[in-house]
Amino acid sequence: MPNSRLSRRAILALVALPWPALASGLQDAIRDAVGEGEFTESGITLTLPATAENGGQVPLTVQVESPQTGALHVTAIHIFATRNPTPGVASFRLTPLVARAEVQTRIRLAEHQQVIAIAVMSDGTRRRTVAEARVSTGGCLS
Repeated sequence: MPNSRLSRRAILALVALPWPALASGLQDAIRDAVGEGEFTESGITLTLPATAENGGQVPLTVQVESPQTGALHVTAIHIFATRNPTPGVASFRLTPLVARAEVQTRIRLAEHQQVIAIAVMSDGTRRRTVAEARVSTGGCLS
């Protein structure tokens, strides 16, 4: 059985693929949430455990570098899971009143996969990052 572990470079290549190369459900979910266009691959950090014992409760933190002022702030943070039955996991709306652009939650993951976090900025730019998570026991039903 081949090694299914992907390097960070391979994961970044996955999310950098053109829209047609992504799975249709994931592609549609991302397009519905943030539209189409370019992403910046910096200024956003996604933290989750490399291996989750229980896929039903995987802790996750997303931090976005932003001054959170009226002129420039994070308006939304979206979380997607590449191999879940429903790829759109969570969406958070933020305002300049939020002192720090950070969200923490627990998500369900069906199996070993990549998790994508996308931040939408008030100036229309979008930031994206990805992290890989292994799941010992899946947390989603098909």
